[in-house]
Amino acid sequence: MATGASKLTAAQRAAVLLIQLGRDRAAKVLALLDETEVEDITAEIVRMDSVPTEISKEVLREFHHVAIGGEIAPGHGGFEYAQRLLEETLGKEKAGEVIGRLNTLLAGKPFDFLQQADGREVQSLLAGEHPQTVALVLAHLRPDRAAAIMSGLSPADRAEVAMRIATMEQASPDVISVVAENLQRKATSVLTGGEYMQVGGVEPLVAILNRSDPGTEKQVLEELKDRDEALAEQVRSMMFTFDDIVLLEDKAVQLVLRQVEISTLALALKGVGDVVREKVEKNLSERMRETLTEESEVAGRVRMSQVQEARGAVVSVIRQLEESGQIVVRRDEEDVYVQ
Repeated sequence: MATGASKLTAAQRAAVLLIQLGRDRAAKVLALLDETEVEDITAEIVRMDSVPTEISKEVLREFHHVAIGGEIAPGHGGFEYAQRLLEETLGKEKAGEVIGRLNTLLAGKPFDFLQQADGREVQSLLAGEHPQTVALVLAHLRPDRAAAIMSGLSPADRAEVAMRIATMEQASPDVISVVAENLQRKATSVLTGGEYMQVGGVEPLVAILNRSDPGTEKQVLEELKDRDEALAEQVRSMMFTFDDIVLLEDKAVQLVLRQVEISTLALALKGVGDVVREKVEKNLSERMRETLTEESEVAGRVRMSQVQEARGAVVSVIRQLEESGQIVVRRDEEDVYVQ
């Protein structure tokens, strides 16, 4: 960590602040952020085994309304603090996924010099590079950055790069290092500013497409379907999860629920978080809520595979309504419209 608060990045400052707030209040703050911000800040918390009092004072002066009336004490972060904070914010299952990604994040960021560069400049840098190189780079960038860059590629290149990201599983750190070094040397004239690592796969592609404009998303999925229908279906199925139902407007949720059997809905809600349950239940009539409670009690304990199948059925309805134009799903908590 930098020796003075003035040298800290925005994520590091946020990490210091959250450590001072304590887990309960910090969890409430994290719950308001998007997943990329949560991962960036949590990574910094993991790195901060201890935070000097002077650093904390400097950061808290910037957040004067938080510091007033409170005595500033030395802070302690570290992996355990970060893990417990994530569990209180996201739940154990989701926290485990984020921690898994953090392990890769903390292992090193070979393409950090591209994270803040203008998307058009990065496109210029990658012009003429082999699709595999482009895929390797995008798989290492934050999804929002990669989405901006992918949108600037030609339709044919988008499909080729998307295919390579989805099917890329492992890459030698030596290869990654060589590619990063070569691009960094090339970047000086373009930009103004044995062991294997997991770098690609379906999840990074899904994250990129979820942050892409609808046209890019549709075109890439159609091209993927032409090349590998099963892979395209896997990507599509992961692009909207059952928990994402909270992103839908109430009218859209009501339209979805009208096409879902109450017994299926009862299974889908087993073990779900309070926010998701409240979103669903408030869009049911009082009679249907009572029926839902009865169905859930009758079902009793069920296998997780049954729950996943039921949630998949609900997501399938959402996808069908989206494809038919009855609802328009916007990513990143944008509006959803119902015709």
